[in-house]
Parts: sequence; structure tokens; C-alpha cells
Amino acid sequence: MPKSKPRTDQILLGSIVALQLLFSGFFIFDLGSDVLGWRKVALSWEFHEIVQIITIFALLLGAVLGIIAFRNLARQRKEMNRQMLVARNAFHELIQQNFKDWGLTPSERDVGLFILKGLSNAEIAKVRGKSIGTVKAQVNAVFRKAGANGRSQLISLFMEDLIAD
Repeated sequence: MPKSKPRTDQILLGSIVALQLLFSGFFIFDLGSDVLGWRKVALSWEFHEIVQIITIFALLLGAVLGIIAFRNLARQRKEMNRQMLVARNAFHELIQQNFKDWGLTPSERDVGLFILKGLSNAEIAKVRGKSIGTVKAQVNAVFRKAGANGRSQLISLFMEDLIAD
């Protein structure tokens, strides 16, 4: 997979985080120097004020960029949910169209859906309130009409259609 180039917003956000870390490190070192007595010469208040102003600016910019990133993520999540809904509806339409093309009866369509959902014959019989023999006959009819020799092949027919599209 080719490496993508960093976007401008990623570079800006990375720069802001780097500034925040740099100035946080300065304040931690400054405090440690005072507490541990490492510093022999005091830093000027003007220098401290300049560092504080830059730090405040970097913190505010980081917060604003964080809000923007959060909004972008929310938009992307909403779009992905929309795309999933479209895909889910397309898959449902594909199932219904194949069932129609195969000439399945309404009962066989129900059984076909349960097969695709991964239910066993016994589970299908229980859900539908039918005997296991009836369900076995309907499952075999679904396989025969679909041209599949089992559950895996039936599922793969739908996967091939999805991948091809």
C-alpha cells in the first residue's frame, strides 16, 4: 500500500503538538531547576512572559484544531454510517433479486434468509414453527434452485456479486 503524503492540517496539528510539548518541557525543566537548585542564574521575567504567551497561543490553537478534528471525525462517521446503510440496502436488494431470479417460494425465501444469517436447520425449524423435515426440504430446494451445493456456496454466490459490483 503506497504511503500517503501528510495533509496540511496534519502537519499543522503535529507542529502545534510539538510546540506544546516543547514549552511544557521548558516549564517542567524550569520548575525542576528552581526546586532542585540547578539554576545559578535567574531567567528574566520578560523571557518567561514571552514563553508563556507562546504557550498560551499554542494551547488555544491546539484546542481549536482539536475541535475542528472532532467535527471532521463526526462528519466522517456520519458519512460512513450513510454508506453502510446504502450497502445494507443494496445487499438486501441483491438477496431479494436473486431469490426472485431463482424462483423461490415465499417460504423458501424465508429459509434462504435464515441460511444467510447462519442459522442451522434445527434453529430455522424452531423460528418458523415447522418440522425439521419440512425445513430440510425447503433448504434443499433453495440450494437446488440457486445452483449451490451447500450453505458456504450459497453465501459465496452473494459475496461474488458484492465484490464484482
